[in-house]
Amino acid sequence: MSTTVQTAPCASSSTSTVVQIAEEISGVAARIQHDETAALEAAADRIRGARRVFVHGAGRSGIALRMVAMRLMHLGLEAHVVGEATAPALGEGDLLIAASGSGTTGSVVRVAEATRSAGGEVLALTTDDASPLAALATTTVVVPAAAKSDRSSRVTAQYAGSLFEQSVLVVGDALFAVLWHRSGQDRDQLKARHANLE
Repeated sequence: MSTTVQTAPCASSSTSTVVQIAEEISGVAARIQHDETAALEAAADRIRGARRVFVHGAGRSGIALRMVAMRLMHLGLEAHVVGEATAPALGEGDLLIAASGSGTTGSVVRVAEATRSAGGEVLALTTDDASPLAALATTTVVVPAAAKSDRSSRVTAQYAGSLFEQSVLVVGDALFAVLWHRSGQDRDQLKARHANLE
């Protein structure tokens, strides 16, 4: 997916930069709301209907998905981070949420392939709906942010894949919020699942 937005260089003051980054995230969110409504609804349905949810991404995308997995656990879903020692074998009825800006990250594509081979489904978050990751996905949410390799400054004034990684967390939190609303649980029920060994 090609998205061209004229961006100014990052602002020189910290306060201005915070506002600039927030505006970029807002712009991505508005385009997702306009273009990806059906995909977001399908994503929420996939998560809700999954036996278990696994998440995987490389680098900062993976860190963002770890935060999403934590919120899904607070909701009462069985959520696992791929590669953690306690992650069980994935199988039929399970869902992998995978994030890669380019959709070509080798480790992410390989995990998606293994998921499909094991009978699971893939929910992809990517900037490119024609990527190898999107081709493996049951549902793809296109995040119209710059991929890590895009150094053109047309989409974002930020470095590398920052806008994509920030947007992955926003999309994940939005999906959590929708699922929380549908679940009918109150804040105390979620709070009871927070870690108590800190």
